[in-house]
Amino acid sequence: MTELRSLGNTGLKLSSVGFGASPLGSVFGPVSDEEAIATVGEAFRLGINFFDTSPYYGGTLSEKVLGKALKAVGVPRNEYIVSTKCGRYKEGFDFSAERVTKSIDESLERLQMDYVDILQCHDIEFGSLDQIVNETIPALQKLKEAGKIRFIGITGLPLGIFSYVLDRVPPGTVDVILSYCHYSINDTTLEDLIPYLKSKGVGVISASPLAMGLLTESGPPEWHPASPKLKAACQTAAAFCKKKGKDISKLALQYSLCNKDISTILVGMKSVEQVRLNVAAATELAKGEKDEQTLAEVEEILKPVKNQTWPSGIQQV
Repeated sequence: MTELRSLGNTGLKLSSVGFGASPLGSVFGPVSDEEAIATVGEAFRLGINFFDTSPYYGGTLSEKVLGKALKAVGVPRNEYIVSTKCGRYKEGFDFSAERVTKSIDESLERLQMDYVDILQCHDIEFGSLDQIVNETIPALQKLKEAGKIRFIGITGLPLGIFSYVLDRVPPGTVDVILSYCHYSINDTTLEDLIPYLKSKGVGVISASPLAMGLLTESGPPEWHPASPKLKAACQTAAAFCKKKGKDISKLALQYSLCNKDISTILVGMKSVEQVRLNVAAATELAKGEKDEQTLAEVEEILKPVKNQTWPSGIQQV
């Protein structure tokens, strides 16, 4: 079973390993409904209670498949936490009040739900941050009052976007942030923002502990935006682990899980096997069985590229 951690001031308790549902949208190869149902069922069985999706993933397919799987598994609605997003679609970005208001109804229909626990503005660095502050978040507050969503979040890559928005909205308006690729062995810059987020009572979700495939044996996809130097260093680290009979992905997930100020680490999953491996890594860690030696060696290999990131969005904050 995975441990539960509080999410900011929301009162929600999330499993430390969260279920990233983008792969259910067949983003990384086809996933049948049967596979999806079995995967979500196994996640529940092993104590995962947090599922994250978006209408953008698989062009709405991820939401549909997740909704179908949750229904089929038949767990009472109050026993799991679902987060979806708005503002980013297959067609592009639209953070207007009109679009996000319509968006939640579409998402609820696909998910076959009456409400989602968290609705997040998706990858806000691609929109106007002032629009997010002045138009999008007030629209989400209305959805909260209407009972369609319980909490409001914002997501994106550059860390500066979070304080930009949080400094300009009334306290308690934004409940959670989702950051990705900034809390893993090769990049821990999210850590510097945690005291600030805590002071605002904002919950922290971190996604992509494997840095979008950098910290895997098979390596990142072709389109990965990291520099050649960062890719090469991660490849060296992965090869080093393999030679030692260790799995860099497991090590990376355990590293990310160590920071208890982060409520959940989101990992994309699309098979029963992946669910089992991720939960096993968390369970091992909880028993104090982390491979400190190999981790220290990997950190040493990645030291020259530590905290290197890549640009994302239309504005740098």
